Amino acid sequence: MKLLPENRRQWFALLGRCAVLLAILGGMLFSFVSMPGHSFKGKEPSFTLQEQEAARRMRSDVERIAGSIGEHNVNTYGELQKVADLLVGRFTAMGYQVQQERYQVRNKTVSNIVAELPGIGKPAEIVVVGAHYDSPPESPGANDNTSGVAALLELAARFKQQKLHRSVRFVAFVNEEPPWFQTDLMGSRVNAARAKKRGDAIVAMLAFDTIGCYSNVPGSQHYPPPFNVLYPDTGNFIAFVGNTASRSLVRTSLKAFRETTAFPSEGIAAPAFIKGVGWSDHWSYWQEGYPAFMITDTAPFRYRHYHESSDTPEKLDYLKMARVVTGVAKVIEKLAAQ
Repeated sequence: MKLLPENRRQWFALLGRCAVLLAILGGMLFSFVSMPGHSFKGKEPSFTLQEQEAARRMRSDVERIAGSIGEHNVNTYGELQKVADLLVGRFTAMGYQVQQERYQVRNKTVSNIVAELPGIGKPAEIVVVGAHYDSPPESPGANDNTSGVAALLELAARFKQQKLHRSVRFVAFVNEEPPWFQTDLMGSRVNAARAKKRGDAIVAMLAFDTIGCYSNVPGSQHYPPPFNVLYPDTGNFIAFVGNTASRSLVRTSLKAFRETTAFPSEGIAAPAFIKGVGWSDHWSYWQEGYPAFMITDTAPFRYRHYHESSDTPEKLDYLKMARVVTGVAKVIEKLAAQ
């Protein structure tokens, strides 16, 4: 069996086919990473008073949940319920009508916590903003994912008095961490499936997951190949991560963030099989055909305390978290105004 060309003409033909294949692959890769605008560069402006106050509130939430309560998942069911009760109380105090979306796991009742701000123009069209509130086994989960829960609470408080065209649904999900991850007992999977069954018109879903770690040190950021040659190796940015079907949503959202927020940002809309692309609650919404993406500091590709007992509140950068939340608020305003 002849595997190699025997003459120059055959070699040229083979090289031509290889060039075409590389051009196609290069074009596909470019479509995954091509995003509008540019990531912020240079010296970041001083933090505003609003951002400083937001940082203090989020620090308090993280310290209370990941510090005082500690590990909270089905293995530590009492602590998981303490966090759920805390979230119900916080949303209720803001003035929301709170729903607990209950289901059974290991003969225990667990629940997603839902608070919705009805739209005044197109209330049937819904923007979901979510974060999972369970911690990994044997970890207090300060960054993963109490940082996301703190952002969720901060945004819910900011938007409560606003009038938005579309409805905004804030959801704290249970059971994102193993062994429930990407199973039918994952909280966001239950939530998305029930929304689909009801016929909910979810036009966008944003999932916060690990948003508290930032570094200006070169080499602090890592990626799965081939993206390690396409993105910066300094872990100072927030990432918007979606699948190819959510490309338009990712691009619209990142554009709004970059136009309003002086903070480094990167975006990708790639196939879900690529490592890390589907690693949070946004994955559950893809299963139901809803556009969704994750907002993240890239978790294990940057944060060395990921899923460890050392994931504690003092590790997080609350001021930078506050600026990210300010920017995402602008994104939500954009999505809810359409």
